[in-house]
Amino acid sequence: MTSTLFPPNPSEVMVIRQVTPQVTTISLPFSRFGLLKFGARGTLVKMGSGSLAIFSPVPLTPEVKETVASLGGKLKYIAAPDMQHHIFVTAWKEAFPEAQILAPHGLWEKRQSNSDPATRNTEFTHIFTPQDRGKQKKISEEFNSEFEVEYVDGHASRELVFLHKPSRTLIEADLLFNLPAREQYSRAESGYNSGIMTKIMIPLLSTKLPVTWQKRFIWHLTATADRNAFRESMKRIDKWDFDRLIPCHGDVIETGAKGVFRNVMEWFLDGN
Repeated sequence: MTSTLFPPNPSEVMVIRQVTPQVTTISLPFSRFGLLKFGARGTLVKMGSGSLAIFSPVPLTPEVKETVASLGGKLKYIAAPDMQHHIFVTAWKEAFPEAQILAPHGLWEKRQSNSDPATRNTEFTHIFTPQDRGKQKKISEEFNSEFEVEYVDGHASRELVFLHKPSRTLIEADLLFNLPAREQYSRAESGYNSGIMTKIMIPLLSTKLPVTWQKRFIWHLTATADRNAFRESMKRIDKWDFDRLIPCHGDVIETGAKGVFRNVMEWFLDGN
């Protein structure tokens, strides 16, 4: 499946980086309406068992396939972390037919109505529902031993947030942004901050203090599905032990991520 949101030459602009011995990121350009440079990122995690999980799948280029092979090739989990980050799920499932797909409720139905037949009828193994909020849904012994999962169904896009406990890494899609997307555009011809719309958006979706505009963005747009449920999810995530945050949009926060998370989600953590 192709998408106009991504560049037509992903192999030429993709950045594959080993963040920790267990965690590898796959970053590349991604823009909305061809104007807003958000960047995209998939995250590969190798578990202690040797199994691999991909979060927010990106184009499955030859380079990505080589990376998976270099990590043992045992891709067992494909996570579509919200209603938007699912474009390449089918391609990954076809390449790794034994892999289990994790997704929020409603996404399978959305894909059934999609005009692209390639997205239809891809089997989802684990569908998170509102009843899974605040609970440790059983995926498998190997997965549950290494990951915490919070289903933020109060998020407008029904967000699945993951904590990889061994590396103290929070993995998310659209929970918060960390623009600009420097790494994701580092191999692109156009710069990460080119274009008037991107220049306007960068300070609005930055994590630099005082983060007032991102707080407003989350309060008035992101958390509108159920603000009380969103607040409770943020409080549960705040109890997790993490130092790194890998967003789909913008640069990785290599350290100090817990403080950044608390700054951005202050209005929810304070109960306002």
